[in-house]
Amino acid sequence: MSAIELALLMPVILATVLLIVQVTLWFHGRQVAEAAAREGARVARAAPADSGGWEQEAQAKARDVLTAIGPQLLDGASVDTAEKDPDERHVTVTGSAVQVIPLLPELAFTITATAGGPIECFRPDDGGEDCE
Repeated sequence: MSAIELALLMPVILATVLLIVQVTLWFHGRQVAEAAAREGARVARAAPADSGGWEQEAQAKARDVLTAIGPQLLDGASVDTAEKDPDERHVTVTGSAVQVIPLLPELAFTITATAGGPIECFRPDDGGEDCE
């Protein structure tokens, strides 16, 4: 009787364990994507408003963070930059979480993280020129 009970319960237990591992990998991949987007946005926001190379610098920083923290956690990771307003810059990191069960490709967990904000600039106290 014990062998039959084990044969019936083992697939359920194994599926539960694999689901827990999959959710953990998705959560950790999301944290890595958010960290990369945040660091890329920090670089993008710190670049002067009239600079033309901020996109490459921000994408390079985000890719460096992805490589340093979790190079194997996001499959097909891509980094995009955007200017939503004339004075706002955003970085988006997109990828897929590592799959525990590769036989089910329709269960791909896509991760997207966006960070950004207004361009940082220095404004003197004497009411001088604002950021341009």
